[in-house]
Formats: sequence, C-alpha cells, structure tokens
Amino acid sequence: MRILFLSDNFPPEGNAPATRTYEHAIRWVRAGHEVTVITCAPNFPEGKLFPGYRNRARSVETMDGIRVVRVKTYITANEGFVKRTLDYLSFMASSVVAGLFERRPDVVVATSPQFFCALGGWVLTRLRGLPFVFELRDLWPASITAVGAMKRSLAVRMLEKLEMFLYRAADAIVPVTHAFRDELIRRGIDPAKIHVVLNGVDLSRYAPIDRSETLARQYDLQERFVVGYLGTHGMAHGLDSVVEAAQLLRGRDDIAFFFAGSGAERARVESLVEERGLDNVRMIPRQPKEMMPQLWSLCDLSLIPLRDNEVFASVIPSKLFEGMGMGIPALMSLPQGEATQIVRETGCGRCVPPENARAMADAIAGLADDADELARLRSNSLKAAPAYSRDRQAELMADILARVAELPASQRQAA
Repeated sequence: MRILFLSDNFPPEGNAPATRTYEHAIRWVRAGHEVTVITCAPNFPEGKLFPGYRNRARSVETMDGIRVVRVKTYITANEGFVKRTLDYLSFMASSVVAGLFERRPDVVVATSPQFFCALGGWVLTRLRGLPFVFELRDLWPASITAVGAMKRSLAVRMLEKLEMFLYRAADAIVPVTHAFRDELIRRGIDPAKIHVVLNGVDLSRYAPIDRSETLARQYDLQERFVVGYLGTHGMAHGLDSVVEAAQLLRGRDDIAFFFAGSGAERARVESLVEERGLDNVRMIPRQPKEMMPQLWSLCDLSLIPLRDNEVFASVIPSKLFEGMGMGIPALMSLPQGEATQIVRETGCGRCVPPENARAMADAIAGLADDADELARLRSNSLKAAPAYSRDRQAELMADILARVAELPASQRQAA
C-alpha cells in the first residue's frame, strides 16, 4: 500500500503530532508499505529553522525508509492567531501543489489539530480521485476558544462550518480518543466511518533506565524528588497552577520541579518563577527528541495539567503513555474524562482537580513521603504500557487505511 501523509509537524520536531506520525510511518515502512510524508521545514514551536534546514520550495529526504517531502511555508512562532493562520494556509497550499506531483498513492491521510492541513488533504484527494482519511487529534476550533485564544465570532463560526464539512467529506475519520468519537456521533457523523486509534508509546525507546547522574548534577536534582513537566508550554496547560504548587512547596528542599520545553506560555512561566524567587524550579529549553528518555529518567513523577474547561475532558495527553513506558507515575490535573479514567483503571498515577494548586501540592508531597505507594504506581505504570504500545496502534491504523484504500469510487464520500 502506498500512503501519502500530510502533516505540518514531523521530526526533527518533537511535539506529539510529529512523534505520532513518524512512529506510525516507520512501522508501516517495516511492514512493507511505501510512505511519503509531506511536511514543512522543521521550525516548531519557536518559528526558527532547525540547524541544517532551509525553507525551500521543495526538498526531499529519506528518514528511516520514509520519503519526506518538505515544502516552503510562512514560518512563525506558535503564538499569535493571524500569523499562525498564515502559516497554516501556506502549508495547505504548498502541500496540495506538492501532492499533485507525487506518485499516485492508494490513500491520503491528513492530520490536525488545525484543520487547514486536513482541508489540503481533502482538496488533493478530490483533484486526484483518491480516498481521504482525516486523523483527528483535536476538536478544533473548540480548543482554541477554550483557552481564550479566540472569542466567539464570525471567524470561529466559519471554522466550525469547515470542521463539520471535513467530518462529512472524509471517507474515514481516525480520532485519537473515544471521547472524540462520541462527540462526532453526537453531531450526526456516521459511526461506521469513525475508527479510534489512541496515542501510544514506543517501548523500544521509552523503558526504565537509571537516572542520568550527569544531568542530575547539571540541573542540581541529586537526592531530590523530581516533578517533571516535559512538553509544550501552551495556553491549554494551565501552568500558572503548577507555579503556584511549586510556591506552596518551596519549603520542601527535597522536592524540585523540572520544566523542559517551549511554547507560547514559556516566557510568562519563566517570569512568574523569577518574580516569586522559586529556587525549587528548574527550567531548560526544548531538547532534541533523542534526549527525552534521559530527561524522563530524572523524574519521579510526571505532571500532566490542563485548564479547567470541559473541552479538555475529551483529550488524552500523549506524555501519559511515555511516562508509562518509563515506569514514571502520572499526576493528572485536568477535567474528569477519558484520560483520568485510564489513570484510575490502570492505577498508574493520581488525579487531582484541574487548576487546583493546593490539591496538586498535597498530592506531590504525599507521594514524595510514601515510597511504597510510589513503587506501586511505578509497577502499575509498567504493567499498563504494553496495551498502549505504538506497534499495536500503528497496526490498527494501517488496517483502517487498507480498508479505505480498497473502497470503490462509488462508495467514497461525495465531493
């Protein structure tokens, strides 16, 4: 099967969409499929080109057997609605043009969270008479209004119309949570074409390892209970509450908070930490993907916060599964939903109310003082991880793509 995949994030970028796409694609290649990914020059989230890359009209490379076609886009940091929209639109246009000149695939997949990439995928399939699969990673634009990035307006209503159009136009939709599937069905989308493929963890990469003593010394984390927040510092994550929890625990010399990553809220979080003089917080920039296991090895607890909005009850942060693979318990601070259900059913961590710094601080202190309970959570995390292996999720999605690729033209969605 020849698969053409559109995604504006791909390695060496290390965010969740890039990681999922790469880890699925490499497994499809190993299974004998031909995979081409159309993406842009890596620049997320700072809007700065990664070393060794240029923003060319078209460049082609091979990455672990995956054919990667990079197209020219308007590059900007992951902040500011207008500039990001220009970024999204430029990728949509460039990816469609590039896709017209690719060898005819059996199926085209386009991923969210933003829907202009998916719209590009739909346009390409209509121009070439191909089946279209929409990978749904986020309920956009609901998520951007939930964090206050946009208010209810004509623009939002237009995006909502685009959202519903794409759901109806896709031959298949692959949401990353069962909650997304339920929401689509509630909106009248045919359940038969919705197939859930959860996020997961590459167990060949994320497995228990000894703490990196070199990094522990470098960041002054020796002999400390380390609470790690590793990932994008975005508007959705409610990091103010994490800073408040760190302030509540500043008297505990044995507890440290460790932030690694970047994003729209990074500078503001740094300012808050500096203003409050929090010497129990360590903040380092975004690191290469290959460094992540070593960074995780520093952590005793993985902190997974989201803002207190019902939209975020439907998401499952991908760092939950990486922590499972490493045997690192999760402290979930987000609305009750599918993610908290996984934590409770597997016993891989604790859940506290979202944006509640006191509850977060109390849970951290309790686990820091209870070695037996922490060991139990670690054991449960490792036991739970195989059910969410990337091998399993990639195989599930490949089966879906194969079924869609075999659909006769008469059974595909109308243009």
